[in-house]
Amino acid sequence: MPERTWELVLLGGASGVGKSVAAARIAGATGAFVVEFDDVVAAVQELTTAEQHPALHHFDGPTAPERPEDTWPPERVLELQIATAEALEPAALGVVRNRLTVPVPAVIEGDYLTPAVCARAVALGRAAGRDVRAVFLHEGDADRIAANYAAREPASGEQTGRAEVGAQYSHWLADEARRYALPVVDCRPWRTLADRLDAALEAAPDAVPRDRTSSAPGDAPAAATTDGTTDGTGTPSRQAP
Repeated sequence: MPERTWELVLLGGASGVGKSVAAARIAGATGAFVVEFDDVVAAVQELTTAEQHPALHHFDGPTAPERPEDTWPPERVLELQIATAEALEPAALGVVRNRLTVPVPAVIEGDYLTPAVCARAVALGRAAGRDVRAVFLHEGDADRIAANYAAREPASGEQTGRAEVGAQYSHWLADEARRYALPVVDCRPWRTLADRLDAALEAAPDAVPRDRTSSAPGDAPAAATTDGTTDGTGTPSRQAP
């Protein structure tokens, strides 16, 4: 890994794509420590109820099945996954603002980090004179994600429904990340992932906070390719899948 110049990294991606391993490697190589955003999510959900904050309890509310991904259509689970992530954006920004007050490098990783909030984090860092970077890992193959789940959580049995949602969510994250000019790194080939991830962090493309409701097709900033460079074309405890 090249010499660290950044002070904070946000590492996003769908569940089961290898973020925890990647974050641990980055932290180990640079002296940073890992902030698991899933821990923050669990804390926020513990402090609220479905009645108080329904947007945070789509998957554990009174009407939710035990395994939503095996009961609800994938499109509905994906929609609720995205809605949950967007509802958690203030919590993510709170973590970022807190990290910017201390001179200790950190890697924040989690399924619920949206490209929109990562772009805002980069802008917050820039305004504070701190180097904040963000990158998203992408795996669009549901079979590969299912295999990762089987290796990581063998007692849970087959999780093909969860994996299918995960692949769709990964595609959404990748598309959104490119729209915000954030680097997207394909998880495969595994043998080169570390080098490509390092390159994406080193390149540090400019992230642009954008209004989701006002952006139109064709007006995206330069998109990040899967090797972490810019191509200039604009191109649930139980967690949710």
